Order: sequence, then C-alpha cells, then structure tokens
Amino acid sequence: MNTPAAIGFFDSGVGGLSVLRHALDKVCAIPLVYVADSGYAPYGDRSTDAIIARSRHITRFLIEQGAGAVVVACNTATAAAIDVLRNEFPVPIVGMEPALKPAAAATGSGHVAVLATQGTFGSARYAKLRSNHDKQVHVHEQVCPHWVEVVEQGDLNNPRVLDVINASLAPLTSTAVDTYVLGCTHFPFLEASIRRVVGEQITIIEPGTAVVEQLRRRLNLQHCENQRSPLRAFTSGETDRLNRQFETLIGVAIEADRLPD
Repeated sequence: MNTPAAIGFFDSGVGGLSVLRHALDKVCAIPLVYVADSGYAPYGDRSTDAIIARSRHITRFLIEQGAGAVVVACNTATAAAIDVLRNEFPVPIVGMEPALKPAAAATGSGHVAVLATQGTFGSARYAKLRSNHDKQVHVHEQVCPHWVEVVEQGDLNNPRVLDVINASLAPLTSTAVDTYVLGCTHFPFLEASIRRVVGEQITIIEPGTAVVEQLRRRLNLQHCENQRSPLRAFTSGETDRLNRQFETLIGVAIEADRLPD
C-alpha cells in the first residue's frame, strides 16, 4: 500500500504513549498524530455504546488530519469498538489485545496472569482470545483498580504507587504464576514499580513493540534508522496537562491542541 501521510494513535488518556514511544523512531519519519480523550476518561467506566461513539469521533478526526492508518492504543476501546471501526473506515486499524500468545510461550509453570481493567475482561473479544489459550496455560485474571488513575496523575515515584500495586497483586502471590501480561496500555509505565513488588524472577510482557511491528507490516514499511517522526497531539482534556504528561512519561516536548467536539 502507499505510505500514509500520517499515522493516528488514540487512547482514553495517556496510556497509549506506551505504544507511541515505540513508533517514534520505527515508522520512517511518517508524521504521528496522538489523541488523548482525557475529557472522557476512563473508558472503563463508560458503556460500550459510549466508547464506540468516542472511537468513531476520534478515528474520523484522525483521518481528517491525514492519518492513513490508526492505532487504537487502548485495550478497552479495542475490545469495544475495533470491529465497528474496521467496518466503517477505509484505513488499516491496528488494535490492542493482552499478549497471551507470547506469555504462553514464555511461561515455565504454565500459569499466566493477565492484569487489565474490568472493561477488557468483560468483552467478547477477550473471551475469545482466552478460549484460544485455555488448553495451553492456566490464565489468572486480575483487575487492577486505580492503576490507570495513578499513571494519569503522573507521579509515579509517589509511595502510594507501590501500595496500589501491592493491593492488586496480593491475590497472585500464592499462585504459581511466573508470567504477567500487561493488558492495559497505561500499565507499562508502572513496570518498574511492578518489578519491585513481584521480583526479578517474574516475566513481564507488554505489547507496545509488537503492536508497532504489526503496524509496520500492515504498512509494508522498510527498515529505517535515525528517522524520527514529527508529532502532533490533541486532547479533549487540558492541553497543559497533556504537555506535562508527554514530558514526564516519554520525555517528549509537545504543545498539544484541543480536540474539536
């Protein structure tokens, strides 16, 4: 296919930056456009119809900005809306799903934990994914309340972060789980803190690199080096806050614009 004029990314907030950061130097300088739908976050608290409506609105906006491909950099939005988006829009649309396949290959004990939001676990898309692996591994599902909130607030060095992570992972300490799947794009920003809680012996799998490689395959991009993509950002929340979050989370200076209603 022809090289797109731009590639769009969106998430309910800043979790999608954990995917975007892998694309900055990997898509041959194609301009990137990121939308943080922070005014409607978190998606996990919203109905499927509401998530589909927001996903449609943002995908349409990204295409208007020149995006010839869109990454739904949000597990909850992927679960709720990606089939609708693929049916309605004429561009490649890449989504997220918990990385159970690589986890099944990595585990030694046969026990894998998926860390995600209730919205992801409650979706038919996740149920189908899990059923594909139930015979290979024992899957432990752990809802992680407040993790998205912690990342959105940006103070990842606050002692409260470890308390929040400990509270969520405590039920897994007595299991044989040796591999953790980060099933929300916000969670990779907590990986260092997760590691402090679970120790070095646990394998932690996050999907950002694999998603960008899938995007490269879909666009048939050749190998390229030292070709950093220009970047624009929009938000339905506070632009100054998104600017700070970009700097704090991925070390990128940005001047975000307001997402049109």
